[in-house]
Amino acid sequence: MKNEHPERVAPPIGLGRLWIGEEERALVDEVMGSRYLNRYYGAGPGSPPPMALTLEKEISECFDVPYALAVTSGTAALEVAIAALGIGPGDEVIVPAWSWISCFTAIVRCGARPVLAEIDDSLCLAPGEIRRLQTPRTKAAMVIHFQGVPAQLDALAEEARECGVDLIEDCAQSPGAIYHGRRVGTWGTVGTFSFQHQKTITSGEGGALVTKDAALFERAVRMQDLGLYRPVFETRRKPQDDMFCGGQYRMSELTAAVALAQFRKLDAIRAHCRNLRRVFDEALGELPAGITRQHIPDPTGDSSIEMYFMAESAAKAETILKRLGNDAVNCVAMTGTYAQYNRAYCAKGLAHAPSASPFNELGPMPARGYRAGDFPRTESMIHRLIPLPLGVAYTEYDARWMANALRRSIC
Repeated sequence: MKNEHPERVAPPIGLGRLWIGEEERALVDEVMGSRYLNRYYGAGPGSPPPMALTLEKEISECFDVPYALAVTSGTAALEVAIAALGIGPGDEVIVPAWSWISCFTAIVRCGARPVLAEIDDSLCLAPGEIRRLQTPRTKAAMVIHFQGVPAQLDALAEEARECGVDLIEDCAQSPGAIYHGRRVGTWGTVGTFSFQHQKTITSGEGGALVTKDAALFERAVRMQDLGLYRPVFETRRKPQDDMFCGGQYRMSELTAAVALAQFRKLDAIRAHCRNLRRVFDEALGELPAGITRQHIPDPTGDSSIEMYFMAESAAKAETILKRLGNDAVNCVAMTGTYAQYNRAYCAKGLAHAPSASPFNELGPMPARGYRAGDFPRTESMIHRLIPLPLGVAYTEYDARWMANALRRSIC
């Protein structure tokens, strides 16, 4: 795209990774100096290394939940959560069709079938979909809080309770977001988080889950550590479950050191981005005709890391995006979110082995419920999106520039 303002340089896109500094270095140096890089091997049985434990403690305190567990990635957090809920072959999990690959594949990896659902104009799971799609096989519904915007959690949590299914909150894109006074991740049975490179806070890779359910926590601990339940966790819950064949999703002390330093910056990052959105909104004023905005169910609680608008048509969106690019405005989504039914792993229904696919009984894929035509509401929105990311390197001047550029681009 031709830059119509060569004097204007768009700020770098990024969140926590652009605030990596001395805090992260100091904690990493502490781990290196200790020479204990594995979270379970310290100076003795009663002296485990501190980083992963401290990270879990501070997450628990921040989210006001009794149990938090650090793992190797956001994907791992989803797999651990699904397994801890006892979900497996023959079960179904409802998941928005508009979501990230891990939301779909984590369910398949546990042997269950993802059942795709429509989104609403918040770009999150639409209320009513759990009830519409529930079958006797449904064990859980997964809600993905899209790029800092919480879904309609009061309605969805109540719907899940009425249907007797667990609610999994995937907060990978929205750590720190708040819905009606409560942090996301605490409304459902379990909440999961990601510390991947592009996320709000990062340790390169890494993740965590939170829950108020003691039994689920023990199973999650066992799933992330080969079925073991080490003494370090006994202060939180005495073991009561049988050992089972778990996976290996243990977070290292080096990863935990970076994640801990970043976690301590989470609310500052959110506050910075929310201020940028305030400045943007003031500069934009009344929304011009021909464009609508992503619905934010609780405008006082979102993280404001990325703003989404919808044009009247896909062609109009393409024109606006081109004009924004010419005005030196970043208008590329930070997330890899997309329609699951447009991806090969969904269209073909393949797992790591033919017999492991949960789609076999449906016949040739893509079967009904896995085709674009089955999701008119989702399809009506996703091709008209105009993403405007915000980041920690953005200034108030950048926010005003973006607002004025958006207004120009619509004329």
